[in-house]
Amino acid sequence: MATIEGKPAAATNGAALASFLAAGIGAFAVGFVVILNEAGLFSAPALYAPAGGVSGRTTLAAVIWLLGWAVLHNRWKNREIESRRVYIISLILIGSGILLTFPPVWSLV
Repeated sequence: MATIEGKPAAATNGAALASFLAAGIGAFAVGFVVILNEAGLFSAPALYAPAGGVSGRTTLAAVIWLLGWAVLHNRWKNREIESRRVYIISLILIGSGILLTFPPVWSLV
């Protein structure tokens, strides 16, 4: 462990937690883009014809994930963050994102 003037340096977990939360944001983005597409509010273009529209939807979600990760990492990299809340929020976002990708949920829209 690194020391600063003979004292142990404080451990920071912000960068790691930024990646956890960004994963949740990315998973939710996939589900949200799917719901928008199924509701007819947004149609992502097909970036790879054999895959169809899913290629555009997943690419958009990946861009949202990377932007979220970049912003969170930049803000949290040198901070100590309370991890429990970030884990819970991440799990809720991931669960919601997965739920939104199921066709029975689409029929509710």
